[in-house]
Amino acid sequence: MEVPGTAGVGIEIEGVNLAYGATVVLRDISLAIAPGEFFALLGPSGSGKSTLLRLLAGFNRANAGRVRIGGNDVAALPPWKREVGMVFQNYALWPHLTVGQNVAFGLEERRWPRARIQARVREMLDLVSLAGYDDRRPSQLSGGQQQRVAIARTLAIEPRVLLLDEPLSNLDAKLRASTGLELKRLQRRLGITTVFVTHDQQEAMTIADRLAVLDQGVIQQVGTPRELYDTPVNRFVAEFVGSINLYAGYVLAGAAGTCVVEVEGLGRVPLPVERIAGLAAGAGGRVAVAFRPHAVRRAGTEPVDGLAFDAEIGTTEFLGEFVRHELAVGSLRVVADLPHVRFVEALAPGARARFAVSPGELVVLADPPR
Repeated sequence: MEVPGTAGVGIEIEGVNLAYGATVVLRDISLAIAPGEFFALLGPSGSGKSTLLRLLAGFNRANAGRVRIGGNDVAALPPWKREVGMVFQNYALWPHLTVGQNVAFGLEERRWPRARIQARVREMLDLVSLAGYDDRRPSQLSGGQQQRVAIARTLAIEPRVLLLDEPLSNLDAKLRASTGLELKRLQRRLGITTVFVTHDQQEAMTIADRLAVLDQGVIQQVGTPRELYDTPVNRFVAEFVGSINLYAGYVLAGAAGTCVVEVEGLGRVPLPVERIAGLAAGAGGRVAVAFRPHAVRRAGTEPVDGLAFDAEIGTTEFLGEFVRHELAVGSLRVVADLPHVRFVEALAPGARARFAVSPGELVVLADPPR
């Protein structure tokens, strides 16, 4: 089913600043979202992500900058003239109205003919797999069903952009995962440009085409989930997107085309010079070195092309697909996610073993831990 009015349009944000008195909430935000893209605004509480979403909706006004939707500057337009639809965190369904009446609400406000409203309501409920639920009340629905009613009501008015504020936060973990994939399938089917806010990095990585990570009102990085996970640009992104081990490092002189990085407490590893370019001013420069827990592997006695260290096994946590170990390397702690193999015992706490991380799994950043 193709729904009229939901063809994707691009969004351009240029140099937006927003402050409440002396409190700056958004700082020089510039962002381009492609037509039909499923885009996430990710960040901790107070990072400015919800403020930015409400700015797109027209509920907030910027002190400076431009906002364009479909090439048109909408900065001065009120919410009802922007042709955007917003689904709120609590869904904001009218409890005294039926499902059908909730979906029809915006259409009645726009004075659509009765027959057209009825046809549109049926079309929207069928779209979100709630055909036949017209006469039920919101209280008779599950959280996932209420969310779908809220989406149907929003799509009914034919918005050009769909805005979602923490769309899955009211659902339990199992339902959150399945509903997220359902939401992505629906968005793909419609091709509508969608922007959603979340503080849950796993949720964002699963659903979004691209993400913008915000902290203290500043965009830290924009990219695909894989780009943010594999090549974070700073410590904040590295630590916020997924689990990571992060340590201080020092740049030492190396052979032609390489340099040696000493990872404090873990050893030395040669890396191509271009991996360090711009991060530290030559030998003696300080950097941060990071690697994901799944990059740690057991090593034998043979020489290792990468970072190698001996460790004592600390606590272990069985997580099904892998076993999470806390390793002690002197005073340092390293988190290692080792694959779970059926009927093979995990490393016992107190045992010692050798571990390695390949050079390609090491991320070098400019801002070392203090």
